[in-house]
Amino acid sequence: MTDPAAPDFILHRGLFTTLDRSNPTASAVAIKDGVFTAVGHDNDVMKLAGPSTRIIDLKGRRVLPGLIDNHLHIIRGGLNFNMELRWDGVRSLADAMAMLAQQVAITPPPQWVRVVGGFTEHQFAEKRLPTIEELNAAAPDTPLFILHLYDRAILNAAALRAVGYTKDTPEPPGGEIVRDAQGNPTGLLLAKPNANILYATLAKGPKLPFEYQVNSTRHFMRELNRLGVTGAIDAGGGFQNYPEDYAVIQKLSDEGQLTIRLAYNLFTQKPKGEKADFLNWTRTSKYKQGTDYFRHNGAGETLVFSAADFEDFRVARPDMPPEMEGELEDVVRILVQNRWPWRLHATYDETISRALDVFEKVNQDTPLDGLHWFFDHAETISDQSIDRIAALGGGIAVQHRMAYQGEYFVERYGFRAAEATPPIKKIIDRGVKISAGTDATRVASYNPWVSLSWLVTGKTVGGLQLYPQRNCLDRETALRMWTENVTWFSNEENKKGRIEVGQFADLIVPDRDFFTCAESEIADITSELTMVGGRICYGAADFKTLDDAAPPSAMPDWSPARRFGGYGAWADQGRAHAFRTNAMQMCGCTNACGVHGHDHARAWSSKIPASDLRSFWGALGCACWAV
Repeated sequence: MTDPAAPDFILHRGLFTTLDRSNPTASAVAIKDGVFTAVGHDNDVMKLAGPSTRIIDLKGRRVLPGLIDNHLHIIRGGLNFNMELRWDGVRSLADAMAMLAQQVAITPPPQWVRVVGGFTEHQFAEKRLPTIEELNAAAPDTPLFILHLYDRAILNAAALRAVGYTKDTPEPPGGEIVRDAQGNPTGLLLAKPNANILYATLAKGPKLPFEYQVNSTRHFMRELNRLGVTGAIDAGGGFQNYPEDYAVIQKLSDEGQLTIRLAYNLFTQKPKGEKADFLNWTRTSKYKQGTDYFRHNGAGETLVFSAADFEDFRVARPDMPPEMEGELEDVVRILVQNRWPWRLHATYDETISRALDVFEKVNQDTPLDGLHWFFDHAETISDQSIDRIAALGGGIAVQHRMAYQGEYFVERYGFRAAEATPPIKKIIDRGVKISAGTDATRVASYNPWVSLSWLVTGKTVGGLQLYPQRNCLDRETALRMWTENVTWFSNEENKKGRIEVGQFADLIVPDRDFFTCAESEIADITSELTMVGGRICYGAADFKTLDDAAPPSAMPDWSPARRFGGYGAWADQGRAHAFRTNAMQMCGCTNACGVHGHDHARAWSSKIPASDLRSFWGALGCACWAV
């Protein structure tokens, strides 16, 4: 007979970091109906078990609250995840090109192979991007689209044909189509001074049908769960239309299939139509509408296009146009009158200062008290602007964009200017609300541990020591930036972010101890057990048998998500390195591509069908595959 009061789960013999200052450590927790009902010692918690309680022995493992990303483009990213080849965490260009060649070999026409952000050339041992010639050699007939941050895209000749860019194509506003001496497009697109050309070109590619987008979104959530993410705030995004592009995530919410708690902000749709957007949305949508898994979170990250500065540190800081203040004031007054909070993308202090002039003006007429509004990014924010934000009761949401672009910032502004970009410790010391996230998937990777590593070490993914030790965070402070601190930004304080009685049972068991592992290992952490609302959403290693939440296989069958795993999986599994060294030694192959062999790929053949191997090596131009 079941006991209706007994916990659904008890996790015991663990090393819990609760982040509850009144009860900072525990060895066991009980979970009932999706919340923590007991947090304490084994002897006390185990007494609560009933006949139906599932007991999980943690065997001394560290347990942390689930991670919450304060700025993730999860809705847009989910629609496309299954189509995108991810170079996130790949540590050499040779490995990246090997992945590309294999994907080309199995991608049917008219589909593209696309690598859409999440990486930087600095992470590669070669410290460079592929050349157009290399891309044309790897894929003479399959369109390739490589998006590097928001500074450039590289297209091969087949992609130029697919999008229709020719000698006669006019220069797009805000971007440059790089041309050869005869005026023909070379395949390089530059964002000058904004990313519209990159967005617009990517939008010309094939899209997945609705049912595939549902599958794709589930796989993206699964990947986030694998990395310990249990919640996120979606920051909207360019070419993310409301409500059309929200239909997939709404369906998953309605069917109880969300494994990430998601709060979403509404991003204005088109220049000069911003006021109309927000007048319409405040009439038809209600702030906080939804559930604890999918709920409305206000406006932004773009409120008006004239206030959106561009984060490409390869080019000079853009000046916002003179109409910025008037257009921004029109929208902010609508939001304040309807008690909608907002977030505003702002890279530079010059933009932040001008926006604060507007916020202070509106506050004189209609106080902002109680609205959880904030700036995103704020890499060069000044002391004065921090104090002005504090006086108005706002916040600052930082992301690890500098981990991917720090080298470019230093090249333009110098090391001294880069020492506190953004000045996180100063913001904390001044009592301003602050939290952390990624701004994934196009600017940076979705991997939260890369962000945590950046916060703790002050290093870029390319290994550059960007910040002095005095500007780095201790590990507990960094973890709070990714957990309890984020809840203010979604107005969910005291509901999640800590392992505490009454809070949502969102937790992770990392594959190594975040507090004791070497700093160099932080970025490589994954989760071996992820629970959201007391439900096991991911299990690996000792907890694999508990995992029953895996989605169906990635769709379509040529999806890169089927073959390359998640963040850094190629390098972590040693596939490419084993190929290049062991395989070439076995046959003496010296082909200049440097990333292949023949059926000396036997070490990999248990994972990759022989037909795919032949196509893979053939696409690289290696003749010895036929041996």
